[in-house]
Amino acid sequence: MEQDSQKRESTDDRRAAIAAAARDLIVEKGLEGLRTRDIAARVGINIATLHYHVPSKEALIALVAQSIKDEFRAQGLARSRQGKNGIEMLHMEFEDALESQEEAPERIAVMAELVERARRDPAIAAIMLPMRAHWHGLLAAMFQQGAADGTLRADIDPDAAAHIFIGMIAGTRSIKTNRDHMIAVFAEFERAFAARPHTVPEVN
Repeated sequence: MEQDSQKRESTDDRRAAIAAAARDLIVEKGLEGLRTRDIAARVGINIATLHYHVPSKEALIALVAQSIKDEFRAQGLARSRQGKNGIEMLHMEFEDALESQEEAPERIAVMAELVERARRDPAIAAIMLPMRAHWHGLLAAMFQQGAADGTLRADIDPDAAAHIFIGMIAGTRSIKTNRDHMIAVFAEFERAFAARPHTVPEVN
């Protein structure tokens, strides 16, 4: 039983290392420049071992997407939205975006790259579009709640606001770690959607 647990842990660690290497290479070379031999070399395994864990391009993209999804889920669970009003949840989305940019800057960049590729690749679209749609749905619900509780504009279009928010976050990936610039961008976004002036809080 212990041996099975160790084997499972070893497999999970290897797959995590493959996902991390693939994400780094996507940022460095783009999806078009992603090569399995480069991933294998970065992880320190041979091609046969890599193909054991990810036997196809679809399996590799699914692994990368799952790693991003898991990180977003963990980030969301770390700061519960329960009992928060719309503007408070918007601030938490800002905090999450800052954290991602500073601690895992490749996360949004890789997701944006894969969503763009999904426009031309049905296999990638099948993996990435439901994930993006889920994020969009959560954001739309946040904007709808904010309009209802009076902290965001009453005439807000939740669906459009969610699209604008996602575009803003995707755009900030080029800012790298310029925290002040990102906070300024978030402040402008908030002024456009808040029911009344609020100050974006400094994130510790």
